[in-house]
Amino acid sequence: MSFTDIATRTYNHSFRLDPVLRTLLDTDFYKLLMLQLIWKKHRDTPVTFGIVNRTSAVRIADEIPEEELRAQLDHARTLRFTPRERIWLAGNTFYGVKQIFQPGFIEWLANFQLPEYELVRRDGQYELNFHGPWSQTTMWEIPALAIVNELRARKVLHGMGRFELDVLYAKAKAKLWGKIERLRRLKDEGPLRVGDFGTRRRHGYLWQRWCCEALQEGVGDAFTGTSNVHIAMEIGAEAIGTNAHELPMVYAVLAGDDSQKVREARYTVLQSWSDTYSGNLLVFLPDTYGTTEFLRDAPDWVADWTGARPDSKAPVEAGLELIDWWRAHGRDPREKLLVFSDAMDIDSIETSFRKFNGEVRVSYGWGTNLTNDFGGCDPRGGDRLNAISLVCKVMAADRRPAVKLSDNPLKSTGPDNEIDRYRRIFGAEGMKAQPVLV
Repeated sequence: MSFTDIATRTYNHSFRLDPVLRTLLDTDFYKLLMLQLIWKKHRDTPVTFGIVNRTSAVRIADEIPEEELRAQLDHARTLRFTPRERIWLAGNTFYGVKQIFQPGFIEWLANFQLPEYELVRRDGQYELNFHGPWSQTTMWEIPALAIVNELRARKVLHGMGRFELDVLYAKAKAKLWGKIERLRRLKDEGPLRVGDFGTRRRHGYLWQRWCCEALQEGVGDAFTGTSNVHIAMEIGAEAIGTNAHELPMVYAVLAGDDSQKVREARYTVLQSWSDTYSGNLLVFLPDTYGTTEFLRDAPDWVADWTGARPDSKAPVEAGLELIDWWRAHGRDPREKLLVFSDAMDIDSIETSFRKFNGEVRVSYGWGTNLTNDFGGCDPRGGDRLNAISLVCKVMAADRRPAVKLSDNPLKSTGPDNEIDRYRRIFGAEGMKAQPVLV
């Protein structure tokens, strides 16, 4: 695939040939891993997801016509997992494990359909919500984000000529390859592991695939794979990912009003996860209600897990905290894994790699700054193609509001009164407000 191909397709192709979502496998691998756990234990629990635009200065509803958004969402609801896709999921090896997905789950996927959506336009933004059983609504997260982000990009691209598009992608190509050259030099300093985590805020499907193929060629075995299941299948890469904030958020709601049970819910989630998965999939996400408090109260067995994915603290700060915690629990950090994935760019990858090389195993999930970094590439100038911080989070579970606190209070979600209640339960130790990056 060449950049000319992308430019030509952008210029010539219609919705019928290039819908944003081509397949239900066009999602992140951790959604399928979490879906199997949800299917086994909580498939009928009512859960609401909703889109939140943290970059509130960008008025999405003024950029994307409602009829275009509805057309893409409606198209996504027509998709089904194909026999070929189900056979691939059932027969492939993931994280060194054969048949990681149970036959009953694969059979259930045959009739899966994205549920209905609720779309309202208000004050220049879209309120996009998904209500229904957790086993259905969870699968809207990645497609909804990819659709909104790609429609924003398409609105700009449709106003450009063929040669402008060619220049745009040529600049983006050179920018990405410059990053890959820096990764090559980093690879010479020690074992480098970097993969694509960029589906949700990508510029577009074709561009994400090109980024993955460029990394495949550019850094060789340092490329660990892609979170995008369909791209992994198509280019022969590993599908990578573990779990996300939605699990502890829902489990905390299901714990009810008992503060102790709410605190324990974070570890109940891990027990549920380890009932289904093992090995390199035992990577915990500690920051939903604060990393420092999570580590302080964590049972000793949590330290036996393979690693951790710090999410909302600066990488070096988060890594040092986890290394100290492993040491305090008598574990050798050199045998543990840190997965950095929050707003990583080439600078933060280099800095954290050089800090931790030899101290702990490090892997990078490279997201928006891989698949949607078009700053300075627009031939007309300006910031029209800049990425925004758009998320899709659990809003409610079992008809009660859900909350995420985060190590960064500016990333908190939920009603103010519930956020206050959760802060009384978990405290605020180690939390620090900092700019929310993509």
